[in-house]
Amino acid sequence: MNSLSESRFLRACRREPVDATPIWLMRQAGRYMAEYRALREKYSILEMIQTPELACEVTMQPIQAFELDAAIIFADILPPLAGMGLDLEFVRGEGPVLHNPVRSVGDVDRLRVHPPEEVLSFTLEAIRLARAELDSRGIPLIGFSGAPFTLAAYAVEGGSSRNYIEVKRFMMAEPEAWDRLMTKLSEVVGHYLLAQAQAGAQALQVFDSWVGNLSPADYRAHVMPYTQRALAIARQVGVPIIHFGTDTSGMLDLMREAGGDVIGVDWRIDLGTAWTQLGDGVAVQGNLDPIALFAPWPELEKRAQQVLDQAGGRPGHIFNLGHGILPNTPVDNVKRLVHFTHEYSIRQRPSPQTRAKPPIGTLPHGEGLNHHPSSLLHEGEGNEG
Repeated sequence: MNSLSESRFLRACRREPVDATPIWLMRQAGRYMAEYRALREKYSILEMIQTPELACEVTMQPIQAFELDAAIIFADILPPLAGMGLDLEFVRGEGPVLHNPVRSVGDVDRLRVHPPEEVLSFTLEAIRLARAELDSRGIPLIGFSGAPFTLAAYAVEGGSSRNYIEVKRFMMAEPEAWDRLMTKLSEVVGHYLLAQAQAGAQALQVFDSWVGNLSPADYRAHVMPYTQRALAIARQVGVPIIHFGTDTSGMLDLMREAGGDVIGVDWRIDLGTAWTQLGDGVAVQGNLDPIALFAPWPELEKRAQQVLDQAGGRPGHIFNLGHGILPNTPVDNVKRLVHFTHEYSIRQRPSPQTRAKPPIGTLPHGEGLNHHPSSLLHEGEGNEG
């Protein structure tokens, strides 16, 4: 193990005690930062993602601005679909558009599955560049991918959607084609995550941003087996995996069954309630409403404290938002939130003199990675999910 394995973030992923609650923020590199906007005046979003030096530069922008405990590689969840043969474009004012969506059995059969080293090499190289800069700072790097269902939703809908009629109809009407589509996507996602870990990512996050539009029964029957397959492939390297979804309050138990060392939750459920549903065998990430960052500081501080109080300083909490930082978020509130999370959570923890010691011959609760038996929104640019 290198010294980074003892970082706050990676220790929390393993549910080990930390001196302060680690914090990173989804879409922490984005349009709310002046440095990012300056680059976007010169380059398109795809140019920034597909140019490793630019992706590395953007990855480092929030690390240089805030005392965050982890970086996440600057990329997007949709380039894997482009690698399969879909025509991806980011349209200003509209978001991502796939000009040849998957609407038939023939469309599924035409999708290609290539090694990520062939079609996503730019992100793998960006990871290697970012690791070279982050290691000296003692900051671990997170790689990520969209989950099979969320990628299927984009592929079938052709972009963002309000009701997900096309993808749900396809799932219900074409079960054999759905199986082939999701099997291909699980292979793409799993091997992409694995390649990111092999390139140097020290943790991985799976974004299932649209899975909350499904019923628990549909999730279990039509999605969970493919998520499990993707995570089983990714787990071969042994780095922690964060499994995140939105609107998933009614299926947290199924998400845990699908796999992940850390389950990410959004703001639509109290953190304490979510942790009770998930049980003690996984770490939990979340779950401040991103809109709270627009509030006056006293209100933002109160809401951040509520999240931390529900976690209660127990091992395995990673502070994050319930989804990505939004454009126009006040930068000063981000900076104050990061500082407050560290400062308040240090005060939550007992002093070394009063901390209870485990009985001789036992390990602290949560020592080591959880290997669960089943573990086999485009609101912003360059967004993770």
